[in-house]
Amino acid sequence: MDVLAAGQNLPGFGDQPIWLTALKVLGVFVYLVLMTLFTIVFERKVVGRMQNRIGPNRVGPWGVLQSLADGMKLAFKEEIIPVLADKPVYYIAPIVSAVPAFLAFSVIPFGPEVSIFGHHTALQLTDLPVGVLVVFACSSLGVYGIVLSGWASGSTYPLLGGLRSAAQMISYEVGMGLSMVAVFLFSDTMSTSGIVAKQNHLWNVIPLIVSFAIYAVSVVGETNRAPFDLPEAESELVGGFHTEYSSFKFAMFFLAEYINMVTVSALATTLFLGGWRAPVPLSLWHGANAGWWPILWFTAKVIAILFVFVWLRGTLPRLRYDQFMAFGWKALIPINLVWILAVTAIHVLRDRGWPAWQATLVPLAIVLFVIVIPAVMVWDGASARRAADLEDDEDDHARYEPTFPTPPMDLVVPTPPRSLATAGVRRRPAEIEGDDTDV
Repeated sequence: MDVLAAGQNLPGFGDQPIWLTALKVLGVFVYLVLMTLFTIVFERKVVGRMQNRIGPNRVGPWGVLQSLADGMKLAFKEEIIPVLADKPVYYIAPIVSAVPAFLAFSVIPFGPEVSIFGHHTALQLTDLPVGVLVVFACSSLGVYGIVLSGWASGSTYPLLGGLRSAAQMISYEVGMGLSMVAVFLFSDTMSTSGIVAKQNHLWNVIPLIVSFAIYAVSVVGETNRAPFDLPEAESELVGGFHTEYSSFKFAMFFLAEYINMVTVSALATTLFLGGWRAPVPLSLWHGANAGWWPILWFTAKVIAILFVFVWLRGTLPRLRYDQFMAFGWKALIPINLVWILAVTAIHVLRDRGWPAWQATLVPLAIVLFVIVIPAVMVWDGASARRAADLEDDEDDHARYEPTFPTPPMDLVVPTPPRSLATAGVRRRPAEIEGDDTDV
């Protein structure tokens, strides 16, 4: 209760007029829509450059309005609804996917306090003592829209895509959630504005590089992006969970995917990259972290993370589904749990007055010698056993090869005379009677 009571007094929230809250809501909505339009063109341009192509260059200057034209086209296309679709669920599934994507941005801080028409308020829609968990909950709700869309389409391939996406999101949400625990321990708060305030002198990406790496991998799987886009595998499932959707409903799934990319990029910026604070060269300027300038630094960090999404899509091939799930459950989650134990030990030792270098080296040394080295030895032993089993299987296969005579692989079968006669080819009498040399 004390934590909740303290959270109600977060500065800049709870006492602002309704019109200012409505203006912030409109600003967040416009920001997300513009970032979505930008990301679509940005992705096509970057991938085109990677593949030595031009990319979109017809609509608008340098093709920058191509995503707007695609959105207008989707809105006015004819809508086709499957006969076997469950109509109410079929209609509501795109909404369930798109709405949580917008809600998750409500606790993301864009900048410090500014003056808007004479009112001092923070560049953030709202904040809570558990603000990060709000983003986590909203991202978890998006899977319902995907599962419902696959089930309500009345088709096999969308159903398989929905089930894949559910299993994928559950496994990688565990890794993503555990990667945030170290940030909570390091910052002593779960408020997004409080986490940014704690990174005044040192960004969390430096001491929590392991958490940042695990978060980066988990959000790629969470957003169904390549090389983890298995729910939408064209070679296996045609188009995935939204195969039977068209027109504006398909556009809502498309919008939700790109807004989720922007949201997880903004959350990574908030948790690990200092939030809206300027990077080191620019932070030397006294006014870099004041006024409206922090929105520019925040957007630049988000675009840099979006570039990594695009880079992965343009370079890495798609994984096999069993490899992907095994990586999430057998690699990311155990590493995350060990890392959380190490961070907790460092945190406790610092609170008890240990020097910083001792409190850091002792838990890491224990983890290295007690967990990491034995785990590597066990992994090497398992790999050696698998290689030995493979050699045994090959020996058994060679031992039990068939001993009965088999025809040679280069045997040439002569054409029957009747087929030659049908084709209008006459043969010599020796050929009809049979000539060993011909055979």
